[in-house]
Amino acid sequence: MATDLRIPTDTERASRRPGVVGVLLAGGAGTRFRGDHHKLLTPFKGRPLYRWGLDAVLDAGLAALIVTGAIESFSDLPDGVSTRHNPRWAEGMATTLAVAVEYARSVAATAIVVGPADQPLIPSDAWRELAEVSGPICVATYDGRRANPVRLEAEVWPLLPSTGDFGARELIRMRPDLVTEVACRGNPADIDTREDHDRWNSSTNSP
Repeated sequence: MATDLRIPTDTERASRRPGVVGVLLAGGAGTRFRGDHHKLLTPFKGRPLYRWGLDAVLDAGLAALIVTGAIESFSDLPDGVSTRHNPRWAEGMATTLAVAVEYARSVAATAIVVGPADQPLIPSDAWRELAEVSGPICVATYDGRRANPVRLEAEVWPLLPSTGDFGARELIRMRPDLVTEVACRGNPADIDTREDHDRWNSSTNSP
């Protein structure tokens, strides 16, 4: 019997994890990055930096949401990707995460899997594994070190901070009883500076 080798569309891929939304936080100004463009728009290994995270979310079979801020919108997004703008982005990551939670509630999601848009070496496997586990808070680990993405079930959304620049980090610190670690492959390196970009852009390390 012949095997169907048709590549699924973005919309089809994003429908495979009903109730779970993959969230890219893209609200910051990226002030440590020196360049002609915002760092998320800077080419990285042949694609704009933010597309690595977005494509990983989609390849994991998740409905995708990008929360914008300093960059108000991204052009040429694949079909099925939702966007929300955080007008309070300058107040810190907590407000960007709050926009993601508000969206998740509006679509009756049961959980979000969230990570920043400047970690291009996290592969789709990590997003997929976080989407498939259960627990109030599930955190990806790499060689035993906690990083992103993080899965947050709806029951903990009211516990998240509403101000500050910590996202879910403070909740994870204060409520270790709610946290499950999930070992993942990949590299959670941040691209914060031009030096970071040049180092990892020329590296053979890839998702």
